[in-house]
Amino acid sequence: MFKKIFNHRFGPVAIVAILVCAISFITRVILLIKSWPFLEINPLSFIGIFLIGFFYDVVVSCFFAIPVALYCWLMKDAIYQKKWHRIPLFILFFLISFILLLNAGSEITFWDEFSVRYNFIAVDYLIYTTEVLGNIWESYNIPLIGSGVILATVAVVFLIRKKIVASQQVSMRFAKRSVFFLLFLLVTAAAYFLVNNRFKNFSNNNYVNELGGNGVYEFGSAFWNNEIDYNRFYATQNDTANFKILKEMLQAPNAIFTNNPLSIERVIKNDSAEHKWNVVLISVESFSGDYLKHFGNKENISPFLDSLIPHSLFFENFYASGTRTVRGLEALSLAIPPTPGQSIVRRPDNADMFTMGNVLKTKGYDVNYVYGGNAFFDNMGKYFGGNGYTVLDKRDIPEKFVHHTTAWGIDDEGAFDYTLEQCDKSFTSGKLFFNHVMTVSNHRPYTFPDGRIDIPSASQTIAGGVKYTDYAINKFLVDAQQKPWFNNTLFVIVADHCSKSAGKTDLPVNRYHIPCFIYAPALVKPVIEQRLTSQIDLAPTVLGLMNLNYTSRFLGYDIYKTLPGKERAFISTYQDMGYVRDGKLVILSPQRKIETFSTSFTSGIATKIAPDQLLINEAIAWYQGANYLYKNGGYKKIK
Repeated sequence: MFKKIFNHRFGPVAIVAILVCAISFITRVILLIKSWPFLEINPLSFIGIFLIGFFYDVVVSCFFAIPVALYCWLMKDAIYQKKWHRIPLFILFFLISFILLLNAGSEITFWDEFSVRYNFIAVDYLIYTTEVLGNIWESYNIPLIGSGVILATVAVVFLIRKKIVASQQVSMRFAKRSVFFLLFLLVTAAAYFLVNNRFKNFSNNNYVNELGGNGVYEFGSAFWNNEIDYNRFYATQNDTANFKILKEMLQAPNAIFTNNPLSIERVIKNDSAEHKWNVVLISVESFSGDYLKHFGNKENISPFLDSLIPHSLFFENFYASGTRTVRGLEALSLAIPPTPGQSIVRRPDNADMFTMGNVLKTKGYDVNYVYGGNAFFDNMGKYFGGNGYTVLDKRDIPEKFVHHTTAWGIDDEGAFDYTLEQCDKSFTSGKLFFNHVMTVSNHRPYTFPDGRIDIPSASQTIAGGVKYTDYAINKFLVDAQQKPWFNNTLFVIVADHCSKSAGKTDLPVNRYHIPCFIYAPALVKPVIEQRLTSQIDLAPTVLGLMNLNYTSRFLGYDIYKTLPGKERAFISTYQDMGYVRDGKLVILSPQRKIETFSTSFTSGIATKIAPDQLLINEAIAWYQGANYLYKNGGYKKIK
């Protein structure tokens, strides 16, 4: 039977399918072994992983086989059957095999980093090649790895050479070839239009679901779903009813709403005078809550930030809204729940929006976004530049501040020293300032200037990256204490997201737990705030501490003007939208799927429970409302 398959003009198509399925199977087994401690050990899980996985592998093989099928269809017998024609066939299969093997290694590496198949992160990595390729070169021995992949590819082509040549032994007229090619196209079209990446989600264990997928398919799904139409794919309610819920949730003693039934615009009016304080907001790359000794870490990798807790307004139960830097920047600047698909920071129509920067700019502040890397990455430059911020990145930072560089940018010390210079410049000119600084050092390859901490840069460990960033923040605040503007400045330190977000469940709450400090010894009383707080609440809370009067379109709370009991948090992937309140988690997913769970904030384990209609209505109101405001101009800045 196999001989007949290979001894056919379209035999190479079958060879591609076997290659894809074989390499994908081996990859799946390796990932399964790596995930063994987190899996549900039962026969159904294993059957599902490999049967559903095989289905996706076949689908992917259809796409990989398109150039081969096209070649087999168009090539005349008189040319195809020549001995010399083996050369282009071998070259074609060398390229396909090389891509498959390279992808297998990349998938395993990606899994080690994120514990999932390819997603939006991988798509971003493909787009921003300068940073990503530089990071890969600095993190891995590329010449050795490349040589190994090439040798493995040569071995694969050598093993299948006779199967490839067998297709040259049979003649087939163009009309008959056309029938076979049309059948192949029909199968491939069905795979494209009828299959989606939700078929794999048969288990309550997220690792099982991810293993049942295929990395190449997941990459394609993420690439094409840059933005997901909320009203088409998610559970919806009447817009007027949604905004009624939102106004009830956002009602505060100092807020007066407009009469527009489809708006959350409200005037924030305080009884006492505004505080003319400066603000420095430090968003720290990939800084999980569990890096702090305060939350149980035993490695002592954040000694300064742990020591800062008793001297700060520290948010004990603070949660990131997403798993990417752009989600964190979206939440911190826009104070809006995540919308399905890519972050608003990455979308085309994202200028002139209602940001923290635009609010403070109307108050006469100098507003800067300082980034130690290239702000082209993740569209940061265009987004912040179009929303009230002056963007300053590594191209603006003088060489005198630079101690170390990686593919992601300059060391955090250099970015902080440059930020001090910007603060001085504003102060000297008599202006208040708001400087939002985004760190880069706590990122692979985890290298930094030597001699700063007791972990060598050459070790390239996450612990080293975390501890160096902790050191750099300490140095920045020590230097800032010598400045005349220090006692009139709020220093806000918050992570953009956790280092890893994967868990046994789709949305493990504990993987979104991040630290947040507001440090201003002369202005803010130190206290540990126990209330549940969302990342989108930070901007309105900071403006509330400053007693600012303004017209707000934020969907975040000023936590100190919010009645106890209304606390909630938003957590998300690019498809699943989570709403956390009262120890329960509502997840809204495509195909209008809704699930309610009892969730653990320590383990992240979620137990499915009966639907809580009140919480479901609230979840839909927040997410559908955010989408409505973004799509209909209700989140543009107020002119």
